[in-house]
Amino acid sequence: MVDSSIFSNKNLKEIASMGNFHVLEHEKDLSISSSSAVNHYFASKMNVRKRQLMLDLSNSSYIVQAGAMQWMSGNVNMASNVKGVGDFLGKMVSSAVTKESAVKPIYQGTGRMMLEPTYRYIVLIDVAEWGTVVLDDGLFLACESSLQQKVVARSNLSSAVLGGEGLFNLSLSGKGIAALECYVPYEELIEVVLDNDVMKIDGNMAVAWSGSLDFTVEKSGKSLLGSAVSGEGLVNVYRGSGKILLAPTAADYNINPAASSSSTGQSQSKTNQGTLEKAGKAFDVISDVLDIFN
Repeated sequence: MVDSSIFSNKNLKEIASMGNFHVLEHEKDLSISSSSAVNHYFASKMNVRKRQLMLDLSNSSYIVQAGAMQWMSGNVNMASNVKGVGDFLGKMVSSAVTKESAVKPIYQGTGRMMLEPTYRYIVLIDVAEWGTVVLDDGLFLACESSLQQKVVARSNLSSAVLGGEGLFNLSLSGKGIAALECYVPYEELIEVVLDNDVMKIDGNMAVAWSGSLDFTVEKSGKSLLGSAVSGEGLVNVYRGSGKILLAPTAADYNINPAASSSSTGQSQSKTNQGTLEKAGKAFDVISDVLDIFN
């Protein structure tokens, strides 16, 4: 349980915890103007509230999304988590294609750290229960440094071009806890377990899925005409054995405030064109760096 002496303000309460990860929620937005008071009042009634993640460090270390730290106390130090020019260039490419920050700092030592508030919902997962978990774009917030991060590509080109899910995703593996910034609360997520089975989803509603699953995009019917007549068109297909965290709605960054209202990460476009443009810029940076060394 979080040390109550830190929070004399009763407006802040713990709503979830796992290991040394504590999710705190502001019951009301108290520091508001009179012109926005009505909107904030009804927003709080609809569960639109500021949330923060607090990490307890006891000779341990955590990887955190860049720019997410608000304050830290105790003997806590930050390192860049970059192991040289080659590692930096690799992280630049990964950032371009996964919509995550290029360099995620690592915090280690003994003490506490609070992350910036967000209007998104903070979801905690035990990665060991997944084996390997693949995350939808822009969801990573923090994780234990014992977890391995890797960029995984789609199993076929059709899923990248037609599925609206991007070319690459960030995956986490090993033993440890991770925190995600999700556009829907944990209570609305549905955990689907596949045992050598198939699941078809109309839209990008999969928040996370097991790395053991094969992801493709296929016609909803046996033919393009049948798919068009059904009104479903193309669907995301997951095959194999593993788990899927399914949201009730797709992440629409234009109309869903919780999908984009985050102070710990920028609002991300979900188009493949944007992904390709970022990848192109990353490769331009690499080219410039190589020119300097040559």
